Amino acid sequence: MEERDCLVALVTTPGADAESMAERIVESGLAACANIIPGVQSIYRWQGTVERAKEAMLILKTVGSALEPLNDLLREIHPYEVFELVALPISGGNPAYLNWIASSVSAGRQPD
Repeated sequence: MEERDCLVALVTTPGADAESMAERIVESGLAACANIIPGVQSIYRWQGTVERAKEAMLILKTVGSALEPLNDLLREIHPYEVFELVALPISGGNPAYLNWIASSVSAGRQPD
């Protein structure tokens, strides 16, 4: 797997939902790892009004082929009508770690 195939995906969610969502994503094979950062303060515009929310941030290590299935799963389990899913390419890093990400994500992988 090329380094450019690995992604970091960001998902904000209510703190109470973060752990169960992260567990479901990793168990589903859509991410190798999910980090949970609690206590994120979000200020955003929603339906013409500036809103504030205390959230948690999920940082997911995944691959490009898992992005669409991840979006589909989030559509099922995320409590927000319009949820955040932003994917950023990993342009470099520890090759062994990047290989671990690639081998741990099952979505889009060809059968052995």
